[in-house]
Amino acid sequence: MEKTAIQGFSNSELDGIVHPVNPPPPAASSLDARDHRVFDAVRELLASQGMQMSMDAVAQQAGCSKQTLYSRYGSKQELLRRVMQRHVCRATAGLRGLDGGDLRGSLLQFATDYLDHFNEPHVAQARLLIAAESNQFPQEARTLYRDGAGTLALHLSEWLATRSRQGQLRHDDPHFMAELLLSMIAGLDFEKQRFHTPHRADAALRRRWAEFSVDSFLRAFAVPEADMTPHSNQHRSFS
Repeated sequence: MEKTAIQGFSNSELDGIVHPVNPPPPAASSLDARDHRVFDAVRELLASQGMQMSMDAVAQQAGCSKQTLYSRYGSKQELLRRVMQRHVCRATAGLRGLDGGDLRGSLLQFATDYLDHFNEPHVAQARLLIAAESNQFPQEARTLYRDGAGTLALHLSEWLATRSRQGQLRHDDPHFMAELLLSMIAGLDFEKQRFHTPHRADAALRRRWAEFSVDSFLRAFAVPEADMTPHSNQHRSFS
C-alpha cells in the first residue's frame, strides 16, 4: 500500500513541503530583457555581497533606477523569490524537457544540470557567503531556502510521485525519495568546496558521479520493467 505523504508530520512541518508555498516558476519566455539584466545582477551581487546586497546596488548593477525595481518587483524579498524561481525552473528543465518514459535519461539530465549549476563560480561563492551570514540574517536565510532548495525538492517529489503512479518507480514517500536523491547527487562536493578541498570541478567527473548516483537511486526504487538496460557502476573513479 502506498504511504501517505503526511503520516508522522504536524501541519506546521508540512508548510512548504507538501503544500506549495509558491506558484510555479515563470517560463523563461515570460521574462523580458530587463528581467534578465536584473536577475543576473542579483546573482552577481549575491556572490560578492551575500545577503547584505541592497536594492541600490542591484539598480546600479542592472543599469536601472531603484524606483523601477520597486515598481516591478515590490520588494527585495520578492525580487529574491523571483530569482530563486528562475533557478528552480532551470534546475528542473531536464525533468520537464525529456520524454517521461526515459526515466534514467530524465534523472541523469537533472543530476548533471544540478551539479553543473552549483559548480559555477558565482553560485559556489554565493552559497559560501549566504551560509556565513545566516546567523545574522536568519529570516532571509530561511526564505532563500524555502524558495530555492525547498521548492526544488517539492517539484522533484511531485515528478517522482507521477513516475510512481505510472508504474516506473515503486511506491514510497516521494518527499523522502526527493531528499535522498538530491543528497546522493550532491555527495560531499559542496562540503569540499566550502573547505577549499579539491572537488569534482571537471565536467567529466561530474557526469560520472551523476551516473553513479542516479543508477544507485534506480536500483533502490525503479520497478524492474522501468529500467531494462543494465548500468554498471564498476571501475569508476569519483575523486
